[in-house]
Amino acid sequence: MSNLPEKLVETVADFKHITDRRERAEYLIEFAERFSDVKVPAGVAVKPYEEEHRAPACESEAFVWALEQPDGTLKYYFDVLNPQGLSAMAMEVILDESCSGAPLEEVAALHTGVVFDIFGKEISMGKGQGLMGIVSMVQNEARKRLGSQN
Repeated sequence: MSNLPEKLVETVADFKHITDRRERAEYLIEFAERFSDVKVPAGVAVKPYEEEHRAPACESEAFVWALEQPDGTLKYYFDVLNPQGLSAMAMEVILDESCSGAPLEEVAALHTGVVFDIFGKEISMGKGQGLMGIVSMVQNEARKRLGSQN
C-alpha cells in the first residue's frame, strides 16, 4: 500500500484497528457528516448531472468530478443524490481528503479492494459494488490525466 496516497494509507490503518461494527459505523458517520465540504459547487456542475459523472452500480446515485490544479494534481468533487447514502458520502469524503492534491501516480494506483479495508468484509454486495464504482472513477480520472501527459 506504500504507493497509495499517504492520507489514504493512514485512514485505512485507522479502520484496521476497529473490530466492532458499531464503532466502525460511528467512524464512517463522522466522515459522512463532512460531506458538505466535498459536495460539487455550482461552478463545477449543476443538476441534472451528466451521466458520464455517475458512479457505476451505485444505488445512492453518486457522482464524481475531477478538476486539474495548477500543480498538476486533481481536486475531486462529489455528490450523492440519495440523502440516505451515508456510505457513499463517507467514501467520497475519504477519497477527497486522501486523493485531492495527491500525486496522480498514487491515485492511479488505487484498488477497489480499499472499500473492504474501510467498510469491512461483511459489506453487502450491492453497496460494495457501488462504492467500488466511486473508487474506480477517482482512479480513472488520475489515469486519464497521466495518459494525456505522455
